[in-house]
Amino acid sequence: ALATAGAFGCFGIDRRSALWTAGAMAQTSADRLPGIITGIDAPTLPEMSPEEITHADLWATGIAPDGHPTIFIRDELTKIGVVMATGLVDHPDGERVFVGGVVTHRQRPATAGGTTFLNLEDETGLINVVISKGCWQRYKKAARGAPALLIRGRLEKEEGVINVVADKIE
Repeated sequence: ALATAGAFGCFGIDRRSALWTAGAMAQTSADRLPGIITGIDAPTLPEMSPEEITHADLWATGIAPDGHPTIFIRDELTKIGVVMATGLVDHPDGERVFVGGVVTHRQRPATAGGTTFLNLEDETGLINVVISKGCWQRYKKAARGAPALLIRGRLEKEEGVINVVADKIE
């Protein structure tokens, strides 16, 4: 995880080389001859792309300090009509919108009568999503476990709070 997160960069070791070395070191065990490590010297490997670095950071630490995953697919999201978190303020209450992002959390309080509250995050901020019991049941396979979602729903603006009341989840 440290190699994946780039923790050895301060020693001049790039992520791929650190991962290669970590893999070689993982092969050492009590049933092998001491000092015998196969493949410790990494071959010349290409640098990780910004997308790969973001993925590695998210896997290793849960955060991506150098770039949010949605920035890499923003053009595609825009083409299909996905509204950014900061853009929701420009749409009227009651309008149907299409949003997408990384799921930061899911909450299903016992006092909410089966309603689930979910937050999506894109590169511009957080999106509050309210999912009815029926919508959750219909799309629960995706809604329950997917790390990122596209959600269509009705925009609800009340007392300065913006929510998307979901009617489709993918």
